[in-house]
Amino acid sequence: MFGLWLGASLAIGAGGTWLARRYALRHQLLDAPGERRAHTQPTPRGGGIGIVVALLLAGLWLLRVVVDPIALGAMLVGFALVALVGLVDDHRPLSPWLRLAVQGIAAALLACAIFRQSHEPGLALAAFLLAMTLANVWNFMDGINGIAATQAILVALAIAVLQAGALTWWAWALVAATLGFLPFNFPKARVFLGDVGSGALGFALAALLMQGLIGAQPIHWALWALPPSAFLIDAALTLLGRMRRGERWWEPHALHAYQKWAQRCGSHVKVTCMYAAWTLVAIILMNVLAAAPVRIFAVLAVVAAWYMTGTGIWLLLQKPSMKGVSR
Repeated sequence: MFGLWLGASLAIGAGGTWLARRYALRHQLLDAPGERRAHTQPTPRGGGIGIVVALLLAGLWLLRVVVDPIALGAMLVGFALVALVGLVDDHRPLSPWLRLAVQGIAAALLACAIFRQSHEPGLALAAFLLAMTLANVWNFMDGINGIAATQAILVALAIAVLQAGALTWWAWALVAATLGFLPFNFPKARVFLGDVGSGALGFALAALLMQGLIGAQPIHWALWALPPSAFLIDAALTLLGRMRRGERWWEPHALHAYQKWAQRCGSHVKVTCMYAAWTLVAIILMNVLAAAPVRIFAVLAVVAAWYMTGTGIWLLLQKPSMKGVSR
């Protein structure tokens, strides 16, 4: 059963990406090169629709077996809304405020689902904020080959291994479907996730992370900040810097640390692999802390030190680009 589940998700992710690429080429849905983009050739977008279809089908199947299908249904509707507004934006650019409004409705649905399961207003609020954050962070950070897909795979893999429950199967579906997409995007990008894929991946990860917090001990809450730390640090510090300078922070740019690093070293592969290595170490650290008899203050100190280390690395990478990079 487990192998069939992974195989089906992998096939849908890969097949959907292949079809989406053909569709994008036929309808000229291409991201053109420019100073705010890291690629040098017009590249199809919207390949993430295959991942979305795989996760929706997996979620519909899980409605038959979960304890609370209403909560799962609300989460799936929110997921579909984020994917839908991204799909429309891939075809015709929308106002960022309209996208945020739709994402807000989706995040509210997830918050209602989490409250229904936990009866904790604090967790519901956390679900809303996390969904809004990760849906946009994954969109902001999808700027070089493979980085958004590999980070989603690793974070979902940590969730799938460390969490118990029916939604663990959804995490495995995300891992498999995104693996099906990855060869089309890394090491050479033949298609991009598009807003349909990047926003949906972020929302799905937020939903899965929140499931891990329901019923968890407080000492474990902070540990779930470790797997997505690479993206959270880069996105947050870049956004704060742009806001401090009075820039239009919602517009596309090439100011993230990973973009500057790729420009300097001339390789998307190296940067994507280094971000993946950071996340793997974070997951290992999370496992060690979860198994060790440590107090909450020690966990918070380690997590804070991890984020401070990431901040220091981010500052070191804020240097002028030396050369371009092909994508």
